[in-house]
Amino acid sequence: MILLIDCGSDTTTNIAHIIYDYCDVKTIPLLDLNKDKDLEEIQGIILSSGSLLLTEIDPDKYLDQLEWVTETELPVLGINLGHVLIGLLFGGYVSRARDNVDWQTIEAYEDCILFNRLPNEIEMRENSSETVSIAPGFQLVASSDGCVNEIMQHKEKAIFGVQFHPEISGNHGSILIENFVNHCIRPSYH
Repeated sequence: MILLIDCGSDTTTNIAHIIYDYCDVKTIPLLDLNKDKDLEEIQGIILSSGSLLLTEIDPDKYLDQLEWVTETELPVLGINLGHVLIGLLFGGYVSRARDNVDWQTIEAYEDCILFNRLPNEIEMRENSSETVSIAPGFQLVASSDGCVNEIMQHKEKAIFGVQFHPEISGNHGSILIENFVNHCIRPSYH
């Protein structure tokens, strides 16, 4: 089962529909999450996007709620706001960027399970006005003309962040989420 942590996006149901084709999914709003109860029998975690601008609020209550992510051995994928939260949890910095509401060509530079069955360049839908630096312990996987840190992955754990919205980016976006889910439910999947 995949735990889908809803950070307040209206596209969270799109993510759930993609996951449900492969395994069960449990969706819980971020601030309602009880890590001691809700992580039982979970094979992987996805942090959705959301409408918060972390440069305009104090993000501490959200980071406190997710602090356990730095210690988990479960695979984790952060999408958009989830990507930024992962970056902050591991010591990265968030900053305002120009509004990026368009399709971007994402180019992968490093091997990553998220790109299984995908070409090295894919078109993905963006909707963001913040970016996060590459957190210590992570490596840059992919960039675009609109954002340097489009995809990052932890160097030792199965923790990934994507700046764009695969859940609304058509077939390639669905495949990217499927790749993550397959890695969670079949750890030998590469």
